[in-house]
Amino acid sequence: MKYRVFVDGQEGTTGLRIHEYLGQRADIEVLRIDPDKRKDAGERARLLNAADVAFLCLPDTASREAVGLVTNPDTCIIDASTAFRTAPGWVFGLPELAPDQRGQLRHSKRIANPGCHATAFILLMRPLIDAGLVPAALPLSATSITGYSGGGKKMIEAYESAGQPHLDSPRPYALGLAHKHLPEMVAHTGTIHTPVFMPIVGRFLKGLAVSVPLHLSQLDHGATPERLHETLAKRYASERFIRVAPLRGDPTTLEEGFFDVQACNGTNRVDLFVFANDHQAVLMARLDNLGKGASGAAVQSMNVHLGVDEGLGLQ
Repeated sequence: MKYRVFVDGQEGTTGLRIHEYLGQRADIEVLRIDPDKRKDAGERARLLNAADVAFLCLPDTASREAVGLVTNPDTCIIDASTAFRTAPGWVFGLPELAPDQRGQLRHSKRIANPGCHATAFILLMRPLIDAGLVPAALPLSATSITGYSGGGKKMIEAYESAGQPHLDSPRPYALGLAHKHLPEMVAHTGTIHTPVFMPIVGRFLKGLAVSVPLHLSQLDHGATPERLHETLAKRYASERFIRVAPLRGDPTTLEEGFFDVQACNGTNRVDLFVFANDHQAVLMARLDNLGKGASGAAVQSMNVHLGVDEGLGLQ
């Protein structure tokens, strides 16, 4: 049996990568729209309703419009925008989020793909808040350094064009403290306060690392580095796409003392780390922002929904 899949927004960074994943699959029939009809609502509606799974790789407003075109109750929509990540009736597309998350993804026809920064933050913090080691009321901060591909075609073109010396150094952004991933970071971790979040884009194509600093004295009694690490390791022990590194890293983690943000590139893997001394800890999560941070996550959720091998096409 072949599943019919349509990617609305197939020319964008996420859509192109999804097509690469699907191109390896014998069980998928990709429905394609003629280039001159990409903005034809009637043709898009026909393909959306003909699909078993429709990926929406569109801006928020366009995604909402696309959802309105779907009348087939059997079409599963996996939306890659921020439009539905905290919306009622939509399941968050992070299978590792909670024990019942895969069941929800299997039965839902509306799946919201997580943001890249949010995926890293949530996978770090949700188990620790659930376990009571990090109080839900503790104000948190996070920093993310990411490759420029996360900014889409326009940013990619800017970084890959000549004569742009101002792009050579890392660039903090979203300094209005209202990054679009913040609502899902709050909603899916259980934290009460919106984190102070600063993302930084660097001159490299892809790769992302989110870090969360903690003072152990502000955590619940008994929240030692060992317990933080043990909680993460236990929670993700059976997860094929999440690796919890040894406490404080191993000899391959810090080459000459430096952390490699790009070490998960080309994979659907997330690496989690606990670096600590007796008084402080820095939690870190590393992923490919185009893989587990976007297209890989979308395909993984599709696999769960269809009831096939979760890693199909992602290895």
